[in-house]
Amino acid sequence: MPARIIDGRALADDICRRIRHDAEALAARGRRPCLAGVLVGDDPGSHMYAASQAGQAERVGITHRLIHLPETTTAEGLGAALATLNADSTVSGVLLYQPLPPSLSPPQQRGAVGSPFSALIAPEKDVEGLHPMNLGRLAQGQPALAPCTAAAAMACLRSTGVDLAGCEAVVIGRSPIVGRPLAMLLLVEHATVTLCHTRTRDLAAHSRRADVLMAAAGKPGVIGREHVREDAIVIDVGTHRVSVDDGRGGRRTRTIGDVRYDEVAEVAGWITPVPGGVGPVTVAMLLSNVVAAASQTGSSSPHR
Repeated sequence: MPARIIDGRALADDICRRIRHDAEALAARGRRPCLAGVLVGDDPGSHMYAASQAGQAERVGITHRLIHLPETTTAEGLGAALATLNADSTVSGVLLYQPLPPSLSPPQQRGAVGSPFSALIAPEKDVEGLHPMNLGRLAQGQPALAPCTAAAAMACLRSTGVDLAGCEAVVIGRSPIVGRPLAMLLLVEHATVTLCHTRTRDLAAHSRRADVLMAAAGKPGVIGREHVREDAIVIDVGTHRVSVDDGRGGRRTRTIGDVRYDEVAEVAGWITPVPGGVGPVTVAMLLSNVVAAASQTGSSSPHR
């Protein structure tokens, strides 16, 4: 029997309805959630993303404030802007849009996860969950604003209704914002967790033991049928734009994940599609973090 599909768009809609309810309740108490996005320079993709995010935030009752800094902004200037937002009691969450201009992103830092400037955002306003304090709290099993993609993968998993206590969970990928936080979140749910990566020897021998397989390797199509046990839950975190044959002698661009979907869907019990799986839920989890941060105004630590 083909795998049941985890519909990320429908799940994101459900989450956003809850977010709107919570945001309205906070607004009624005089604490309307506000997301401040800092955009440095004129990257067209960043501007499009900021505009899209503003629309999504407004739809769930979150105010979006864009702080647009010039391309010539120095590290000191960006740090000062972030410090101002940290001190602003009307701002619930702060997000630094990527990419930064080359002057703020030296070659040795390009391709790294996040940005050194992420650590300048106050932990309680770090709605991307990238601050070292939030990642450290997560590793200790304490309440924290979790990285949005890892939180979205967990939301997709929970939507199946599976009891994670005692489950064999295999995470493929060790990045500090997806793979490692996923392992920590699964441990909190009392799963037995194996953390693998692209250099793991005989990866399939590990992954075939999994009741829950989280594919976050960052490599297109790395997980196939041979990696998956029958009826396993497969959450595909990868998103890759690849060029494929269009069947007419030309090429077209297609979005795929880390999982070879068609063959894995024949054996898995549940699976997330790409696109339409973890991606839409990631946006919802960012907004959820903004509301969580707003609800903790005046507290010593954020909770989810």
